[in-house]
Amino acid sequence: HLRVPAQCASAQRIAEFLNSHPRVERVNYPGLPSHPGHQLARKQMKAFGAMISLEVQGGYEGGKKVMNGVKIFARAASLGDTRSLIVHSASTSHAAVPRPQRVAMGITDGLVRLSIGVEAVEDLVEDLDQALAF
Repeated sequence: HLRVPAQCASAQRIAEFLNSHPRVERVNYPGLPSHPGHQLARKQMKAFGAMISLEVQGGYEGGKKVMNGVKIFARAASLGDTRSLIVHSASTSHAAVPRPQRVAMGITDGLVRLSIGVEAVEDLVEDLDQALAF
C-alpha cells in the first residue's frame, strides 16, 4: 500500500517530464492523455503503473547513450523493483534478434524502457535530464 502508489505517482511525473523533453520523440504511458489507451485506462485503473517506454532521438546510439548516461537507474531488463531500472532493448535483451524482426515486434532502435522505483522523483527526473543531454 506504500510502494506501488508512490511508484505510480513518480511514473506519472516522469512521463509528463519526458513528454515535454525535446530529445524524446514519443512516450508510451497510459497516464498521458496522448496515449491511445488513456480513456480506457482511466476507466479500469486507479493509477497507471510504474512502467514507461520512450523513443529517444538518435536511434540506436541515442538509446544506448541514455541507458549508459543515467546514474541512479540500474541497467536491468526487469519489470520492477524498489530500484528504478532502465533498459535499451536493441543493445541488450534483444540484441541477437535481427533488426527487421525486432522492429516488427515494436522494439525500435531508440526505444528505452523504464521501471520506476521508490527513489525521490526529482532525483530521477534530474538523472534522466542529464542523460538526455548527450
